[in-house]
Amino acid sequence: MTTVTRSQTELTNARARIVGEREGFLADAIVWVVRNSAAAGRAIAAVARRVGAVVTALGWSMLVLAVLALTAGYVWGWVEAVVAGWTALVLLVVASGYLIGRTAYEVGLSLPANRVVVGDRAPGEVAVRNPLRRRLPGVRVEVPVGHGLAEFAAPSLAPSEEHSDVFVVPTTRRGIVPIGPVRTVRADPIGLLRREVVWADSLDLFVHPRTIAIPSMSTGFVRDLEGSPTRDLTSSDIAFHALREYVPGDERRYIHWKSTAKTGSYMVRQFEETRRSHLLVALSLSAADYATDEEFELAVSVTGSLGVRAMLDSRTVSVVASAETPEFAKRMVFSARRLSTVNRGRLLDDLSGVETADSALRLAELAQVASEDSAGISIAFLVCGSTPTAAQLRGAAAHFPLGVDVVAIVCDEGAVPSLRRVADLSVLTIGYLEDLQRSLAKRLAT
Repeated sequence: MTTVTRSQTELTNARARIVGEREGFLADAIVWVVRNSAAAGRAIAAVARRVGAVVTALGWSMLVLAVLALTAGYVWGWVEAVVAGWTALVLLVVASGYLIGRTAYEVGLSLPANRVVVGDRAPGEVAVRNPLRRRLPGVRVEVPVGHGLAEFAAPSLAPSEEHSDVFVVPTTRRGIVPIGPVRTVRADPIGLLRREVVWADSLDLFVHPRTIAIPSMSTGFVRDLEGSPTRDLTSSDIAFHALREYVPGDERRYIHWKSTAKTGSYMVRQFEETRRSHLLVALSLSAADYATDEEFELAVSVTGSLGVRAMLDSRTVSVVASAETPEFAKRMVFSARRLSTVNRGRLLDDLSGVETADSALRLAELAQVASEDSAGISIAFLVCGSTPTAAQLRGAAAHFPLGVDVVAIVCDEGAVPSLRRVADLSVLTIGYLEDLQRSLAKRLAT
């Protein structure tokens, strides 16, 4: 990974918002205080969540009522307040009795498939089993699903009996959805206290971006003796194909003298041309490069489609995305995050987790880093939204050496597809994912 620093004036992270371009002891001290205050706040919030997991909001209200009623009753001699205070305390004590005891259930969580395409149905199953020799009472089961919660009421189970419930995970948006861990909840009838027991481990559901089949990209091939043989024939290479008769212009060193002696006419060797193609797909994660969230989702789908097509063509492919500068970094960090291209699933897994950020590298900076990190590129696709201007696209393409075929794909939601040339750069504008197939076919035809 290449790392380059630039002046702090371009930073948009937390440090820049707090102290701007200032450096020195005082600036570092202010940043340290803010940073540690945030950490302390998170620690306090974690403790509060642990306590809040047992005492509900109604339980806290009942406890406050008991303290205030007993204090006022004994100080001012209010018998009614004393009765109310002791009643509240008795309710809390009785509620705590519902939490005593061990929950002996066996609870499991399963997903038929942990990878789905956005919009597909993604079911999950929770199974509750009684492993004891006596009947167990019913219990409430909760399954955190992303930012939501799925709740089930398991009935009373006889020995070795099992109960299962199916829930559906919403997949309306691409992302990585954490599911679980499954917990059983025991609570009093009033709802003052509750006890949670965590059972199964959490699982991740990868909601892949939608991709589309696109035509095989025949451009961007570079002749290379260490490449892969193709069906194209040539008179000079290393993969031997057959013999043919000599024609004027053929090199004499490729004459096959034994066959010439047998046939009485000159015969020359014919070869299969070996080629290589290193395809690069660069996805900008800068929020400034996109006008809407829909443009970014379209750009992610375009990146996935290009990467999958390159793998089907058995090409060498690199997929990179903008890296984000840390919140409290003093200077902007130039780096590119490489996505996995081991196989189709790993690439789409990584694309499921990408998000835009204000401090991520813009398209031109990403192109600069990607061109330095990926040697031997023959064709480069730069994927962005509708906000970069033609000059910015041309500047991004200028970072690649001569001979590299650079194509900028501008994702403009709802726009009419178009193809134009800006100097040596091809600019494809698409409004829908289906436009990518037609636009690439049109570019290959021209």
